[in-house]
Amino acid sequence: MAPILASLKAVLLAPFHNIIHKDFHDVVERMTLIDKLLFLIIHSVDKLGIWHRLPVFLGLIYLAIRRHLHQEYNLFNVGKTPTGVRFNPADFPYRTADGKFNDPFNEGAGAEDSFFGRNVLPAVEKKDKLLKPDPMVIATKLLARRKLIDTGKQFNMIAASWIQFMIHDWIDHLEDTQQIELTAPTEIASQCPLKSFKFYRTKEVPTGFYDIKTGHLNRRTPWWDGSAIYGNDDKSLKKVRTYRDGKLKISKDGLLLHEDDGRAISGDIRNSWAGVSLLQALFVLEHNAVCDALKKEYSELGDEELYRHARLVTSAVIAKIHTIDWTVELLKTDTLLAGMRANWYGLLGKKFKDTFGHVGGAMLSGLVGLKKPENHGVPYSLTEEFTSVYRMHSLLPDNLLLRDINAATGPNKSPPLSKEIAMPNLIGLNGEKTLSAIGFTRQMVSMGHQACGALELWNYPVWLRDIIPQDVDGRDRPDHVDLPALEIYRDRERSVARYNAFRRALFLIPISKWEDLTDDGEAIKTLREVYGNDVEELDLLVGLMAEKKIKGFAISETTFIIFVLMASRRLEADRFFTSNFNEETYTKKGLEWVNTTESLKDVLDRHYPEMTNKWMNSSSAFSVWDSPPTAPNPIPLYLRVPH
Repeated sequence: MAPILASLKAVLLAPFHNIIHKDFHDVVERMTLIDKLLFLIIHSVDKLGIWHRLPVFLGLIYLAIRRHLHQEYNLFNVGKTPTGVRFNPADFPYRTADGKFNDPFNEGAGAEDSFFGRNVLPAVEKKDKLLKPDPMVIATKLLARRKLIDTGKQFNMIAASWIQFMIHDWIDHLEDTQQIELTAPTEIASQCPLKSFKFYRTKEVPTGFYDIKTGHLNRRTPWWDGSAIYGNDDKSLKKVRTYRDGKLKISKDGLLLHEDDGRAISGDIRNSWAGVSLLQALFVLEHNAVCDALKKEYSELGDEELYRHARLVTSAVIAKIHTIDWTVELLKTDTLLAGMRANWYGLLGKKFKDTFGHVGGAMLSGLVGLKKPENHGVPYSLTEEFTSVYRMHSLLPDNLLLRDINAATGPNKSPPLSKEIAMPNLIGLNGEKTLSAIGFTRQMVSMGHQACGALELWNYPVWLRDIIPQDVDGRDRPDHVDLPALEIYRDRERSVARYNAFRRALFLIPISKWEDLTDDGEAIKTLREVYGNDVEELDLLVGLMAEKKIKGFAISETTFIIFVLMASRRLEADRFFTSNFNEETYTKKGLEWVNTTESLKDVLDRHYPEMTNKWMNSSSAFSVWDSPPTAPNPIPLYLRVPH
């Protein structure tokens, strides 16, 4: 009987197999019938390459289907899920210093030193493949900047600093004590700022789990908890708190305070620069302003209660800005404007949610305020693949273009250029000194008026090929590193799939030849020179930089698909954005603060009320400030059709 059923099934599925790419036959075989049909919908659209050109509402349906499939097939747990007595969330109505006690069923989920998860099963990289092709050859021939390519008016240096500010909140791999060394091959040694460099391995830890046997630990708390300013443990937190009225330490000039050796006092200062330090300082001011507002409203609250409520509010403001302001500028299309606002407010929108509250589940009212957190059966973590697609150092320029804020502004509120500061003078301990001399307002206005670099081949800053890394305490290490070469090595070392395998695992049609990846003749020639004709060898980072971009996207589509899954997960798995996003946890005043803050511009206006009025012409603080504001569009958002 079984052979007859198998034959019947094969006959019925034969037309289906003829429609879909052969690389997806096995995974589709394992899907439920409904998921098979959903896969067929997105795969048909992908074969035509048209999802981003669909009317907005249809584009949202496509993305919703994709997100569902990725939630089902692209979340893999690493490590054992603890079993034991379930804790009572009411005992922890606040964010803990080390990220514990957020998931009621797993107290360690999202904690400091928990495992990175996976969106794609670990690639089986043989040890001899770690250096093939050589990472320093790839850095030299395909990544190193020749001449700065920027993003035009779309994305500015504040936006570049913002994502690094977020990375300092989310991810940092625990390193081993053993160093290894990479040496430049003779053919390209003369073009490498470092002929060789040493670095620490990523620490590989047994998981005690039958499926994925080893993994890597995340030093930072992967929750969206503001740990870039609060730290990831009690020790860091004690260093930044004043223990008066719930506030954090900040200098009188609005910048971070410093220790005697010049290191900034903030939650995470490792491998940082002035742009990140500036945003850390701004959100310390925001936290302290929340404390003042809460103390005025609730005089009975003590230092600890004020701190805990203010941290919840400030973290939510950061998450909201990232969701409906930063990401909307990064992916500048009507479909993503609608999609990101739907993540926060739902399809019914802000006015409806403000008036009637959270009604009808995630689709109608958004992920924020759901009755309970949702992790899709896999304990919350950020993933190795998430780390890999966030390799965005090409956003950094070679120089900061410093503006004269005391001079009269030119067209579109643009202050004149004063001087250029080489980026190496803005990183680490040097950068803190330079920033102190520049001052908050001048640095912010200058970054606002400067476009950031584009995520393209041949646009990785050469100054990052000879950079001083820091230890976990923000102290300089003796050995310099070649960062683009190191990033290629890190993906291989951590068994992240190479570009084509990565795309297959995300149900994206793989490339079969270099011309599928890019139209650039020189890029095709160089890719062939480095990788031969074997497209399967292409490293993920190189593929992400080479890939043709969707109009309006500052990132590749491959990167974006990880965003589709993980941007939602950061909100829906966190009880402080779902079941505990309420007046009882945040206070009425605190929740009102979050609900009335819509953008980074709102935060700047709160603390530097003259800044945006005087120097910002754009609608968003993340687009270049002298660009025109977004023109009003009379067509309702969901009814729009992309040009």
